[in-house]
Amino acid sequence: QVQLVESGGGLVQPGGSLRLSCAASGNISSINIMGWYRQAPGKQRELVVVIRDGGSTDYADSVKGRFTISRDNVKNTVYLQMNSLKPEDTALYYCNVGGYTTGSARYRYYWGQGTQVTVSS
Repeated sequence: QVQLVESGGGLVQPGGSLRLSCAASGNISSINIMGWYRQAPGKQRELVVVIRDGGSTDYADSVKGRFTISRDNVKNTVYLQMNSLKPEDTALYYCNVGGYTTGSARYRYYWGQGTQVTVSS
């Protein structure tokens, strides 16, 4: 099993910054992809950004130039630096990782419990 623990959410004023973290632990063999999704009230969950083990990234157009993803492969941790936050960034942010656990050939995706980000004055 793999556990994901997220932290760093909170309330921030428009134009402010937050940094989210997500640490993966458990019976991890390898992690290929790590990323962040978000879900606002009444809306579907959407991709924010993913980063692959080679370092390539895919950002949603709405966050390009404002958000930056990074990962620490030794700590199995992914970070999301969010700058110039807007009210429309308000959502529950979920960490997602894809990879293998020790002794299993099955590729699986795992989700964190979510951390709330609220952008409001």
